Amino acid sequence: MAELKRTKLSVRQERAILVGVILPRSTADPRDPLGELASLAKTAGARVVGQVLQRRHRVDAGMYVGSGKATEIALLASKENADVVIFDNDLSPGQIGALERHINKEIEAPRGEGVKILDRSELILDIFATRAQTAEAKLQVELAQMEYTYPRLTRMWGHLERIAAGHGVGIGTRGPGETQLEVDRRMVRKRISVLREDIERVQQRKSRLVQQRNREHFTVCIVGYTNAGKSTLFNTLTGARTYADDKLFATLDTKTRNWKIERGLSVLLSDTVGFVRDLPHNLVASFKATLEEAVHADLLLHVLDVGHPHAEQQYASVHQVLEEIGAKGKREILLLNKIDTEEGDAAWPTWRTLNPEAIPVSARTGKGIERLVEAVAGFVHGQQVEVTLEADVTNGRLLTYIESHSRIEQREFADGRVTLRAVMGKNTLADLSRNGQVEIKAVNGARDATES
Repeated sequence: MAELKRTKLSVRQERAILVGVILPRSTADPRDPLGELASLAKTAGARVVGQVLQRRHRVDAGMYVGSGKATEIALLASKENADVVIFDNDLSPGQIGALERHINKEIEAPRGEGVKILDRSELILDIFATRAQTAEAKLQVELAQMEYTYPRLTRMWGHLERIAAGHGVGIGTRGPGETQLEVDRRMVRKRISVLREDIERVQQRKSRLVQQRNREHFTVCIVGYTNAGKSTLFNTLTGARTYADDKLFATLDTKTRNWKIERGLSVLLSDTVGFVRDLPHNLVASFKATLEEAVHADLLLHVLDVGHPHAEQQYASVHQVLEEIGAKGKREILLLNKIDTEEGDAAWPTWRTLNPEAIPVSARTGKGIERLVEAVAGFVHGQQVEVTLEADVTNGRLLTYIESHSRIEQREFADGRVTLRAVMGKNTLADLSRNGQVEIKAVNGARDATES
């Protein structure tokens, strides 16, 4: 039987069979092993028409599942007229090809047609591709797709016929006996190289921008599992109109806004892409620039959908991704979100017992936000000092900078000079100490703040 041509990976508007193999160290929720995969498939636009589970001590080298289970999947796919079978596991290129051959042989699919096989990483990449809006996100998604695709070219592309030398091929692709697969691989390698260079420039620029902002401002970054309510919280706190929806990966691009905590005190607040268990490693690597905000933030707000049946697993998955991107051990406030729901209201007391510093909130209604503001203000003040300084009253730029970066407690004018008693961040004080136009009279509680 001819091998199925896999030139399109999208699962939008297709009928899907979900398959999960439960292994001894599986990270899937035992209460609903395929629940998250179903949400991912729905987000991609597929209609789930069947599910198959198998428990194994080890995977089958040939088809991941045994031949009997593969036949069961084929019969279910035929019965439900399915277009795609999606595994909640990562498959090798050989396993994908073997499964497609076996299933399509069982259902006697016509040449070039039949059921295609996708794995978890492929599905997530497809969703990210539809969500990417900015040029930066599109670059990151394309690189992740290319790195995933390269070792799978043999199974994913159907035009593997040998091309005769000089037979209508372009410059740079002609060669005696070279197969189309080899041409494709060379083109993908070249594209990966170009994308890596482009993303490296993006990462360097983003890193410089984030570090410069952090020197001047206290920065707070919202992190959490996808669909936990991060963007809703971001909108509630900043008054922004960031897109928020009840879908996985509604936000791919980091957004940063000014968040006014109290009179004379504000921080920079960033919203990030949602995390998910078993996030493809090449996707994490590609989105390193997007996640730069979390790596360099002074404080993380970890938003947890406390009423979700898989909340424990989601909590662990977020910390696993934070470790992967180099943000492990960051100061963090755990927000027990969605307490306005019946499930959240029932679950948050237990979480609070295990995490006494956690704050129950509802990002949608604003309940509990006052406590969050107080907690963040406490973190910021812990990094602030009281300082007395003197400057020329005619130096408008300097005085504007001081006003915008501190809370002025007292002003005294005399002989063309102004003496200010203010509360400011240690980084702001360090910047002022390097400015020859201001005289620092006294600092309370920050002897090392001017050292750098």
